[in-house]
Amino acid sequence: MSDPVPAEGRPVAPVPPPGGRVVEAPPATLWDRMRQDPQYAPEHLALEAVRRLGPEAAQWAQRVRAEQPGISAETLAEQAVRRFVNQARLSGAVSGVAGLPGAVIDVGVLAWTQSRMVLHVAAAYGADPTHPDRATDLLVLQRVHKVAASARVALGVAAGRERAGALFGGGGQGQLGRVMLHLGVRLAQMAGVRAAKRLFAKAVPAAAIILGTWANSSATKKLAERSRVLYRKHATPRIPSPRRPDDMGGQSA
Repeated sequence: MSDPVPAEGRPVAPVPPPGGRVVEAPPATLWDRMRQDPQYAPEHLALEAVRRLGPEAAQWAQRVRAEQPGISAETLAEQAVRRFVNQARLSGAVSGVAGLPGAVIDVGVLAWTQSRMVLHVAAAYGADPTHPDRATDLLVLQRVHKVAASARVALGVAAGRERAGALFGGGGQGQLGRVMLHLGVRLAQMAGVRAAKRLFAKAVPAAAIILGTWANSSATKKLAERSRVLYRKHATPRIPSPRRPDDMGGQSA
């Protein structure tokens, strides 16, 4: 049986879970970077999410506002949260792969889905989802870093390592099992799957589906609330149009 974890040069197709709905996986190039540099996997994922998913979120918000003039930021954000919480529920057992590799894929898909949700929430409230600061926001909101300053430093390190890898090539794979374990733990931390048993529940398929669905939904809802609190300050308040005298029944002061 071939290695189910995305390998260099192998595309990562959207993963069809039970019921036929598609949950998009991180791109193969991102898996390559995270596998080669698992310590900075969340930072690589945040940078790639802003690059790839930020424009999508901006276009979505623009389209919905054009289709629904006057829609409030709160309603728009709620639409995004509903959509991606539902996707997160489906991402607990989507890979069809048992064992540690399947668990790593699943938490990677969940972290990617959650990042997409945060960027859509940012766009709903008027924050630019393509701005580099959104990568910092992702790491703080997903509690990879406690404060923005340390997140920015880590993003700078990850970006530098990414450039170095592009110039000189990735390092050796080392012990694949240890790399996968480290990568899985870092992605689980980013996705809010704190308990080790949630990461390794994939080894027991039925338990993985039940536990994965609950854990993913709970972690994603909590992340959604934190995101809405952060980006609500970006929302432009709606100013009502001034009323004309005839709107008030012609009454004079």
